[in-house]
Amino acid sequence: MLGYIVRGPVGGMAWHHLQYLLGLTRLGHRVTFLEDSDDVPWSCYDPERDVTDEDPTYGLAFTDRIMRQLRLERWAYYDAHRDAWHGPAGGAIARTCSAADVLLDLSLVHPPRPWVTGIPTRIAVDTDPVFTQLRHLNEPDRLARAEMHNAHFTFAESPRRSLPDDGFTWRPTRQPVVVEMWPVVPAPAAAPFTTVMQWDSYPALEHQGEHFGMKSDSFTPFRDLPRRTRVPLELAASGPALPWLELQTLGWRILHPLVPTANPWTYRRYIRASRGEFSVAKQGYVAARTGWFSERSANYLASGRPVVTQETGFSDVLPTGEGLLAFSTLDEAVAAVEDVAAGHERHSRAARELAVEWFDSRKVLTRLLEDAFAAHSSAKPKPVIETAVG
Repeated sequence: MLGYIVRGPVGGMAWHHLQYLLGLTRLGHRVTFLEDSDDVPWSCYDPERDVTDEDPTYGLAFTDRIMRQLRLERWAYYDAHRDAWHGPAGGAIARTCSAADVLLDLSLVHPPRPWVTGIPTRIAVDTDPVFTQLRHLNEPDRLARAEMHNAHFTFAESPRRSLPDDGFTWRPTRQPVVVEMWPVVPAPAAAPFTTVMQWDSYPALEHQGEHFGMKSDSFTPFRDLPRRTRVPLELAASGPALPWLELQTLGWRILHPLVPTANPWTYRRYIRASRGEFSVAKQGYVAARTGWFSERSANYLASGRPVVTQETGFSDVLPTGEGLLAFSTLDEAVAAVEDVAAGHERHSRAARELAVEWFDSRKVLTRLLEDAFAAHSSAKPKPVIETAVG
């Protein structure tokens, strides 16, 4: 499995990957997590120094600690800047990859390397729909990363999605959740609705005259929400352009996201300490009606925390109205938040039930592998698959 934990050592990002690792392991597969620094000088984020550079020291310690805690000790990190391997599986990568049946590439953030390109079934999982396809149309190196795979999946699940045509057949998938890692505890009575977000992840993109923007674009129509409800609302948000003072004046509580995302356990505690989630989506996801659904929101649901989130088209494939409420306008957002607050116990039960039914890792990952094998060949997965994950 290819992924992004050493380079993105924060709680939410870690859980995004860990649930694939834990879920595949619990299905009986032998899984190795493999991460690559890439060749660019701005590879690694260090939250203690608040810099992004080539130094993986913080991320390596972060990854080693959580992998040990979860007994996931088959992992390795390739530092291309120093041509060096780290992690307990680093000394056996050539052998591991030569024996692997499946490569699962989460988010396509790694360049093609000779040790992975020979794995028979190579699955790409696009977690950033619209933006991924636009990069393929405009950035040859990104296109090469997708071309090395023979099965392509996307978090754009809606059958009505409108993705730019980059030449690949994108099949739907969603975030798996290892539900037993998210036990339900009662929500504090006075807790706010919360979310964790980046105001601007990267510059907006344009395609054929259409604008595909970030959460900052989506948030504007909903800035007055705290003035329309007595339910407390909190954003764990960051970004150079985040209008902290303006949002606080409007009634939003603002928390620096590195507080709840210091590690996977602080992240989980933050969700448990919430009444539910209120969140917007990237404007690009909304504009293309992708059906994208946040891995973070799936964790809220699994924790028995109702989710009120902006419609991206996910209601085309997921049930809404109980535990999960979609909105497109400010009036709809007000009504949804008030509905959840008034019937929290009912919505909490429905949230957990929805997570078990629609996001359970056993169902999501089994389907992903079956669909990948069907896409690549008529071969059936072995009872135990040697899987290189990254």
